Amino acid sequence: MPIQRLHAGPRMSQVVIHNKTVYLAGQVTTGAPGKGVAEQTKDILSIIDGLLAEAKTDKSRLLSATIWLTNMATFAEMNQIWDRWVVAGSTPARATVLSPQLASPEYKIEIAVVAAQP
Repeated sequence: MPIQRLHAGPRMSQVVIHNKTVYLAGQVTTGAPGKGVAEQTKDILSIIDGLLAEAKTDKSRLLSATIWLTNMATFAEMNQIWDRWVVAGSTPARATVLSPQLASPEYKIEIAVVAAQP
């Protein structure tokens, strides 16, 4: 089976597709750095929607998600956005973990997902 890479860089690819499975790198905000978790979550989920569309799939086909938060006190705030975004009946397996610092102090959340292609 061939491996397809989208937005490949020297250290990582944003998307890797193999055997009809789509792996997204951890996504951080590009439009809301330094803002609150709700704003960053909305931005990241929008980025994920775009990357999944490029990979010819969508959030209804999510298999798993990993979410890193720099402060677990923001868990409920993130979940309010997440719950409106995921497709009812198609929620992925999910882990949410505490990471005291992400790649930059302006990031409060990072999300990585795996999805199936149709």
